[in-house]
Amino acid sequence: MLETPALLRGFDPARVGSWAQALGKKKNILITGEGSSRIFPAHHLISLALRRGSKWRLHSEGARQAAEYELADYAVLGASNSGQTKELIELFAQLRKKGVPCYGLTATPGSRLVEVATASLTLYCGREGGVAATKSVFELALLYQALLQGEEWNDRALAADFCEEVLGRTLPRNIVDIIAGTPCLYIAGRNDGVAEELTLKANEIARKKSIYLEGTYALHGTEEVVTKDDVLLLIEPFRSEITDLQAVFSEGLGIKVVAIASFETPFPTIMLPALPGFDAYLQLLAGWNVLVAAGLATGVDIDHPTRARKVGNAV
Repeated sequence: MLETPALLRGFDPARVGSWAQALGKKKNILITGEGSSRIFPAHHLISLALRRGSKWRLHSEGARQAAEYELADYAVLGASNSGQTKELIELFAQLRKKGVPCYGLTATPGSRLVEVATASLTLYCGREGGVAATKSVFELALLYQALLQGEEWNDRALAADFCEEVLGRTLPRNIVDIIAGTPCLYIAGRNDGVAEELTLKANEIARKKSIYLEGTYALHGTEEVVTKDDVLLLIEPFRSEITDLQAVFSEGLGIKVVAIASFETPFPTIMLPALPGFDAYLQLLAGWNVLVAAGLATGVDIDHPTRARKVGNAV
């Protein structure tokens, strides 16, 4: 995780220049993979593309479900840190027989994914040290974002400085204690991959039961099942929803609510700098940071899980 600022500082968006040119001839692009190799990188790209009015029609599904679709008019992007994720490799092999171009990203040179992809790139981040994917998720998202060929890369040195500052903070003790003390963490945020990825990381890093609440889902029925010991973590909440969230959860149900945001909220908040094109990365790093602190506070051996596998379903 602590290697991510350096990854960003040295990132070269031109690495995917030939891919961007080839994909420019396509209207339909599917982004696939499993777990952390897909959640944040794919949904972050889709969110940015929609905000910028890209002509691409971008979709994302897990590889096994994608295998059920008719993808003749698509180009497919797929990522696997290990390069041996069974579902993705089988999908690429199936699609290549039908002439569908498949672009693979992996942290493992010479892996099976490289063999079955039309073209491939190897991440610079190197091997992950723990089960929870962190730096590879970050670099994958950067590579996908670079396909949009935006102007934000001129600010990557400043963005790297912000990332370093966020990771180096001593977090407010009250926020760490709130997260560490809950049996179940609800994480609410936009469908840009941040909140969903942190929901998985809450399992892997802090060993907390966690539930992802997309968009405004928190205000549409969740209040029927939350308990007084649960915690709601808001990621850059919609300003227009703050009053309702406070009334329903904090005041109505007595549920502890914390936030990660670039603006002041009425809840205990981890404040972030704002920088267009890089806000989601800062939110993700802040979330990782607080989950690590919560895990350590409860005595979790973060790097040595007892049940989770390094490669979820190897070919």
